[in-house]
Amino acid sequence: MTMKSSVVRSFVLFLLLSWSSSEAYKPVIIVHGLFEGAKEMRTITEFIQEAHPGTEVTVLDLFDGGASLEPLWYQVKYFRLAVESIMNRTEDGAHLLCYSQGGVICRALLSVMPKHNIHSFIALSSPLAGQYGGTEYLKKIFPDTLKKEVYKLCYIKLGQELSICQYWNDPHHRHQYLKHSNFLALINGEKEHTFTKVWRENFLRIKKLVLIGGPDDGVITPWQSSLFGFFSSNETVVEMRNQQFYMNDAFGLKTLDLRGDVSVCKQPGVHHTNFSRSVSVFNNCIRDWLT
Repeated sequence: MTMKSSVVRSFVLFLLLSWSSSEAYKPVIIVHGLFEGAKEMRTITEFIQEAHPGTEVTVLDLFDGGASLEPLWYQVKYFRLAVESIMNRTEDGAHLLCYSQGGVICRALLSVMPKHNIHSFIALSSPLAGQYGGTEYLKKIFPDTLKKEVYKLCYIKLGQELSICQYWNDPHHRHQYLKHSNFLALINGEKEHTFTKVWRENFLRIKKLVLIGGPDDGVITPWQSSLFGFFSSNETVVEMRNQQFYMNDAFGLKTLDLRGDVSVCKQPGVHHTNFSRSVSVFNNCIRDWLT
């Protein structure tokens, strides 16, 4: 073999390997959390690209910082346009990785998008069953308000214009939550609406639901909300399989679980702000679902 042919062969092999590497992994779409933006998702983007070279990773740079307090249905409208534009470019589908408040936004996206081709929906430290706790995030919005009084602000029409109020779930005021919640109670099927059946069918199109949280989160309250657990009226945590929306299979969670397509990953020793920056969380909970 001549030197020239050897160089050509090596070059062709390089191209084939590069092509196969880039084609092996589905695109990953990332949605950031409350008071954050694309720059805060830089570390996890690097984790993905190091673990799976050639992966197309898109962090949706929408509603950054204070704009993340905009009403969630308004945010969903624009996140949907961005996600669908990526999905339309790939026949093999994409993965959706959503952090903190981004997790409830993605829950809604997967409900309202017909014929989506999302494979893994990875919810990273997200208040999927709601939030009820006086964290630093709450103090930024309601600095002089105790958690037991937040419902007075959130469960009115004006309050439901704030994103955090749309998943504020006060276990001591269940009736008012169900009456006034115009987001979380709808996507989790806690109250019937016109699109309940269609949204359930849409959500069930995902191939894998990955739930990630941990006891040292310090922000999501209770931390089990990341795993679809939540407080009872006496603030005892009721785990996912004993939640009414699970037992009623209101939005398809029980069906996914019985299908074997729910993965729960508990990570102790990780603060909320580090879930998207922890290499151990990535390797233990995320990496294997992004193929």
